Amino acid sequence: MTRFVKVATTSELAPGQAKKVEVDGKTIALFNLEGGYHAIDDTCPHRGGPLSKGPVDGEVVTCPWHGSKFNVKSGDVLTRPARTGVSSYRVRVSGSDIEMELEA
Repeated sequence: MTRFVKVATTSELAPGQAKKVEVDGKTIALFNLEGGYHAIDDTCPHRGGPLSKGPVDGEVVTCPWHGSKFNVKSGDVLTRPARTGVSSYRVRVSGSDIEMELEA
C-alpha cells in the first residue's frame, strides 16, 4: 500500500530549481521542470554527491562532485562514472502542496 506525503509547497520551488527534502529517513532531490515536479534519490551512487546541488539542463541533472548525469524524471544514469541510476518517486500537486508517493 502506498501513501502521499507533503514534501514542499509550490512557492518553495521555482521552475528550473531543485530542493533537498527529507522524508521517512530518505534524502530526496525534488525538481521543478517547467511546472512539473519530479523526485529522485538525492545521493549519487558513485561517491554520494548531492544531486539537488547539481546543475539542471532540461531533464538532466549533473552530479556536482564527479559529473555523472541522471534523468530527473526516471532516475536513469546517463553518463559515468556512476554505473547505476537512482530511485524515482511519483509526485503530485494538491492545491499548493507538493506530495511524494511512499510505501506505507
